[in-house]
Amino acid sequence: MPLRKLVGWLRPRRKTSAGPGRVARWVGKHWAHVAYARHVEPTWLELNAHPIPVRDLPTPFAGLRIVQMSDFHGSRNVSTAFLDEACSLAQAQQGEVIVLTGDFIHKGFKHIDRVARILGQLRAPLGVFAVLGNHDFSVRNALGMRRHKHLYRFVAEALAAQGIRVLQNETQPLLRGDQVVYLTGVDDLWSRECNLDQAFAGLRPAVPRVVLAHNPWTIEHLQAHRCDLMLSGHTHGGQVKLPVLGHVTLGPKGRRFASGLYKVRDSWLYVNKGVGFGFRVRYGVRPEVAVLTLVPGP
Repeated sequence: MPLRKLVGWLRPRRKTSAGPGRVARWVGKHWAHVAYARHVEPTWLELNAHPIPVRDLPTPFAGLRIVQMSDFHGSRNVSTAFLDEACSLAQAQQGEVIVLTGDFIHKGFKHIDRVARILGQLRAPLGVFAVLGNHDFSVRNALGMRRHKHLYRFVAEALAAQGIRVLQNETQPLLRGDQVVYLTGVDDLWSRECNLDQAFAGLRPAVPRVVLAHNPWTIEHLQAHRCDLMLSGHTHGGQVKLPVLGHVTLGPKGRRFASGLYKVRDSWLYVNKGVGFGFRVRYGVRPEVAVLTLVPGP
């Protein structure tokens, strides 16, 4: 063995463990991100606006503004002040229609009335409408198992008492003069209560349709039913979106419709990132109020 290599081999090795200094530097570097994700972004509301081209759109409905909020997850972690702020932002957009796409409470019965009273301050010329989400049905996964069998009834009744029309597999015609656009709402996909055939029964194929469905994967079940725009929530955008890695909390299927605007066959799909949260962490995925404006399209 050459002398130089022998000396190098015999020389004491430098320890390669991280050591307290390196750990402290790592913590110092990343703590600001953790604090931001925990204390800033979860209640830093974002306003997003999109024009949506719709074929056969009646002239009186050109420029119709639909304001959407979703996923409030009423709990002790989602404060009244924050929900008030979200409602104020939504109301300020002067939408002709306001839609609320599910998950009004996180779990149990405790916060139903509080959330309903806050949302009851919303007003729109053509009405305020809602559909229920999987948490409103007390369903936490695609298996459809419910912890509180009748929870959804209490949620729907509390919203209705505040003047919010809850659409459960049914359609509300929106009228301007003798012209109409259909607003259809369906129950949550995981609840096993979603019935598209019932919701679309008797509708004229030539009339544009806006569909409210908490779970964005409802769009994969449309089959031959017309849907010009589906408004959904459910994903929260994963709540965490990291540079390079993307939506790390969502699986491959979830990432397909994580958040934002998608074109799915002949339909537009908008997936709202939601207002509230299950766990108080958001990073790169701010809570939002969305404004969708209908415009004539091919």
